[in-house]
This record gives sequence, structure tokens and C-alpha cells, in this order.
Amino acid sequence: MIASLDLAEILEETDRLAQLILRSEEVKQYRLCKQRLKQDKEAQKLIKRFVQKKEQFEEVERFGRYHPDYDRIKQEMRQLKRELDLNESVANFKKAERTLEAILIEISEKIAYAVSDSIKVPTGNPFFDQIGCGGGGCSGGCGSCGNH
Repeated sequence: MIASLDLAEILEETDRLAQLILRSEEVKQYRLCKQRLKQDKEAQKLIKRFVQKKEQFEEVERFGRYHPDYDRIKQEMRQLKRELDLNESVANFKKAERTLEAILIEISEKIAYAVSDSIKVPTGNPFFDQIGCGGGGCSGGCGSCGNH
């Protein structure tokens, strides 16, 4: 029974933490940028064109360089990606998204590492996500560093 009460208290505190995060300036900025992106007709056209070109590329990619349109479609997809990256609404949204993601990762790490430095926390960076011992600094893989 005590464990259930402790878990209920932890979940209540988690809800409070979530509410604090939701009221943060970073979340407000993220939501504002997301709304602006949705309302930006040019950005939406670019996104739609990019998604279509990406689907087209995935289709020809099955055949690789043997497909007669492979290089052309790949180049067109890269060009659309550049246009997307240079669009102000897209760039602002991505920046706000990365900022919020960094905060959420930091919170996750603090919670996980409070329990054990060997807990892995996804960071969104494949290089760091594969480091043993949850990024605790051991390079010999989990179990060899003694940080448990």
C-alpha cells in the first residue's frame, strides 16, 4: 500500500511539473511558431511539395542509381529542403522546437540520473544515445566503468 501512495504522489508531482513546463516561455514560443507555420501559406506549399518529392524519391530509391530519374529527383528534393530550411516560419519553428526539446531532455536526464547514471535517456542525437552507461562517461560499455 505504501508503494502505491508513493507512486500516486510521484504522479501528482509529475502533473505539476508538466503544468509548469506548459506555462513556460519556451512552450509559449513553440506554440506561437507552430501556429505561424500553419498559417504561412508559402511554408505550407513548400512542405507539401517537399513531402511529395520525398515520396517520389523513396519510390525511385528502391532502384537506386539504376532508376533513370534518381539523380534528378534527389537533386530536386535537396533543393526543396534548402528552400524549406530558409523559410522564416520553418526556421523559427525548428529553433523553438530544438529549444523545447533540449529542455525536455535536460529534465529527463536529471530525473533518470538521480536514479542511476547508467540509465539511458534518448537525446535525439544518435551518437550520444549509443554511448554506454547513459552518457556517464565510461567508454568501455556498461559494466566496465563501475559507475553503477
